[in-house]
This record gives sequence, C-alpha cells and structure tokens, in this order.
Amino acid sequence: MLHVSTDINQLIREPVDDPDFPDAPPEWTRDDAMNIAREEGLTLTEGHWSVVRALQHYYAQHADDTVINLRDLHDALDECFHQQGGLKYLYTLFPGGPIAQSCRIAGLKAPYIASDPHFGSVA
Repeated sequence: MLHVSTDINQLIREPVDDPDFPDAPPEWTRDDAMNIAREEGLTLTEGHWSVVRALQHYYAQHADDTVINLRDLHDALDECFHQQGGLKYLYTLFPGGPIAQSCRIAGLKAPYIASDPHFGSVA
C-alpha cells in the first residue's frame, strides 16, 4: 500500500472566500485553478471562469447527493451553455474534456468514469 503524504501548507491554509466564486470548495483558490490550467496548457478566460462557477454551483446544489451523476451534470452544462453552443463550446474551452478537465480546475472531484485512464477523457 502506498503512503500518500499531505502538504502541511494545504492543511493549515485558511479558507479564502472569493465573492466571485460563492460556491467554491473551501480549499480552492483562483491561484490553484490558474496553476492547474497552466500545467494543462490552458490560459483561463472569462468563458473558462463561467464554466468553473457553473460547476461549483451545480456541486453545491447537489451536496447532499452521495454520487454526482455524470449524465445529469453533462446535460446541465449543455443546457447552461446552450446559447454559446452547448457541449461543442465547452470542448473548445476544455479540450481535455468539459467535465473531467474543468472539475480539476474547479477543485471538484469529477464524477465516476468522467475520465478513463485507458481511453482518456470521455466527458
């Protein structure tokens, strides 16, 4: 069994409330999101931040659910960004998968099978 160590700075860091992201997880910061995006080759635009807000809001609304349903989340994002082109638009923002990649940037755990290590991102 592998031992996973935790960065002490992550444990003692005070949660930062960002008024632009009212539904953000307590440990999430905009700087963390920008670092993850940079590692994945993305430059975050207002479109990206809108998706992050929508994801964080969706997760906050479904906080009591034991499991986030991938299909429901997929449909909710498609509907939320329908005016911009729905999922096609989201794939232009997040080529690594509009759910898998954007969840990483939003500080959220992607739903089960949003990405498959054998096939890459599927959502």
